[in-house]
Amino acid sequence: MVSSAQDHRTRRARRVPPTRRPPRRLPLRAFTAPAAPLCALALISCMGAAGQPGAAGRSSSAGQLSAAGQLPAAGQSSSAGGSSPAGPSAMPAAADSSSAGSQPAAASPDALPTLTPAQMAGQRVIYSYTGLTPPATLLSWIRHGEVGGVIFFGGNISSRAQIAGVIKELDQANASTLNPMRAYPLLLMTDQEGGLVRRLPGQPVLSEKQIGNSAHPAVAAKAAGTGAGQNLAGVGMNVNLAPVLDVYRTAGDFDDQFGRSYSKDPNKVSYLGADFIKNQQATGVAATAKHFPGLGKATAAQNTDAGPVTLNVTLNALRTIDELPYHSAIAAGVKLVMASWAVYPALAKNTPAGLSSAIINGELRTRLGFTGVTITDALEAGALQAYGTTGHRATLAVKAGMDLILCSKQKASQGNLATNALATALSNGTLDRTVFEAALTRVVDLRSSLGT
Repeated sequence: MVSSAQDHRTRRARRVPPTRRPPRRLPLRAFTAPAAPLCALALISCMGAAGQPGAAGRSSSAGQLSAAGQLPAAGQSSSAGGSSPAGPSAMPAAADSSSAGSQPAAASPDALPTLTPAQMAGQRVIYSYTGLTPPATLLSWIRHGEVGGVIFFGGNISSRAQIAGVIKELDQANASTLNPMRAYPLLLMTDQEGGLVRRLPGQPVLSEKQIGNSAHPAVAAKAAGTGAGQNLAGVGMNVNLAPVLDVYRTAGDFDDQFGRSYSKDPNKVSYLGADFIKNQQATGVAATAKHFPGLGKATAAQNTDAGPVTLNVTLNALRTIDELPYHSAIAAGVKLVMASWAVYPALAKNTPAGLSSAIINGELRTRLGFTGVTITDALEAGALQAYGTTGHRATLAVKAGMDLILCSKQKASQGNLATNALATALSNGTLDRTVFEAALTRVVDLRSSLGT
């Protein structure tokens, strides 16, 4: 996510002590299937329009900065998170279901609270909103256990004191007795990569490219990880959507133009990424390796926020260059991995990575052995323009093996649309309950680990 001119502000602000404490696990009960289908909730249209307040800041972590540090408006297609009809014939029928990735990673949903389908679904959705104050609807959904987390953009932050106050308000909503998931902290996240891509002022100041080119890159990467973690923890956030593990190919390409890659050398990216991850997670803030299996081959014009991107990289190159840093990240204990929305024909002929079971369950989980939490890139990205509505995209992503759905359009209604669609798909059998609960267990395990 690289949006908003405020995302790399350098003005000084008062540091606020952490307001969060490690969660206390409450006694858990096994899931009980509801006796009757969930009543349909009113759907709120989240179709964006160019020029709306969220247009500049909604975008994905793959997003491309303009010269001013903002995302181009081109990524705001009407299909991104919109409610326009899109019949089956107008979009791919389903995510890739190659036998190479047909089996989900094992997890045991044997100790989870009793939840309604809407609560089960909402706990797997990351919401966003516009402005400095979270809307009352979002707070209500949190109180009722229908929100897994919130992502913050530059437009949500005016100072450290302000965002710490917002986080305290979100935490209080999450602690409601109406919320069966109140024992677990919300996932409160942002993109604090370093360099231009920062939501909070302060560390890490250096970009990944500057770290890679420094006299002592390992020292700099460790310091950046510690700095990012302390910065986020200081206002109550607990997840950083960093580091980028893309191995760039050409000077000025998609990653390199804004310093978002450590190096052209996959081995260097591997050890620097691992250093960042280990040091950040030592502060209690979870790290996210992105964008799997890698956007390093993308040219400056290939931006998944704006439209479909196909990267014709050989299988050998993908596995020896682009995926290599993920071996080190997984060995370092990285808690989350974000999937790319690009298409990789060598792995899945026509399907974006985050919608492909062959890539998520096959390549990432089975081949590389990742057992943590997977998270999508921005659900409203232009790369998914052929995949219809917010609800359809969310359902396909979950079927492909994504644990968390990132709704970053800066409209709380977008997250609600995703939640409603997942709840319906779970209730009518479109989504397998056992697989769904296993994914939810991974998310709960992540949340219970934060701050400890």
